Amino acid sequence: MKYLLLGYTPAAAWDAATADSPTDEAMAAFAAYQEFERELIESGEFVGSEGLGHPAVSTTIRKTPDGVTATDGPFAELKEVLASFAVIDVSGRERAVEIASRIVEALGEPIEIRPIMGEDFIT
Repeated sequence: MKYLLLGYTPAAAWDAATADSPTDEAMAAFAAYQEFERELIESGEFVGSEGLGHPAVSTTIRKTPDGVTATDGPFAELKEVLASFAVIDVSGRERAVEIASRIVEALGEPIEIRPIMGEDFIT
C-alpha cells in the first residue's frame, strides 16, 4: 500500500533551514535522512521524495463567486509549513508509522501520513 509522508517545519525556521550555509546540525540531520532513504531504496519501499519551495512563492487556486482565481502565497498565515513529501510503498499502516517515526527521529520535525487511494486502498 502506498502512503504519502508530508514533512512540516516551523515557518520561523524555514529561512534558516534553506540558507546558503545550513547549520552543522541541519547537515547532520539531512545526512541521517539520506542514509535512511538508501535503506528504503534497498528494501524496495521507497517511491520518491522531494523538498518543496518556500510558501511565499506558492499560488493558491480557489473558486469564488466570480469564477476561479489564482492568488499568490499560501492559504493563510502559517505556523508550520509543508516542507517536503515522500511516497513509500509498504505492507501497511504500521510499517508507514515505523518509517515516519525514523524520519522524525532524524530530522526532528513532524510527519503526516496519508494513504494514497489506489487499487489497494481499503476504507
